[in-house]
Amino acid sequence: VQLQASGGGLVQAGGSLRISCAASGRTFSWLTYGWFRQAPGKEREFVAAVRWRTGSTYYADPVKERFTISRDNAKNTVYLQMNSLKPEDTAVYYCAAGQTVVDVTSPSEYDDWGQGTLVTVSS
Repeated sequence: VQLQASGGGLVQAGGSLRISCAASGRTFSWLTYGWFRQAPGKEREFVAAVRWRTGSTYYADPVKERFTISRDNAKNTVYLQMNSLKPEDTAVYYCAAGQTVVDVTSPSEYDDWGQGTLVTVSS
């Protein structure tokens, strides 16, 4: 699966932004898609995930009730709607896809990764 992330940018604290991840190639319906982020000097961390077939969603505690992950079957695209953004949300956001993901929070369980899109939240 090839993944193309887009939609990052600069936003003020309290603002909103939606980033997208377009999938192409062998986009199986049983894949799990995840969003991870990596801030400068920090390890990559889990943000959110969705099981394509069932629609089940998962969120990291710091983003619960602020971020929403969704999917568009017709466009083979996964979105991350980010509201009430904070400066600590500043990071490069990566989308990932995996066929046999058990622990959605573990980067090692995903097979394919997009190139990342930078989200900067100013205070």
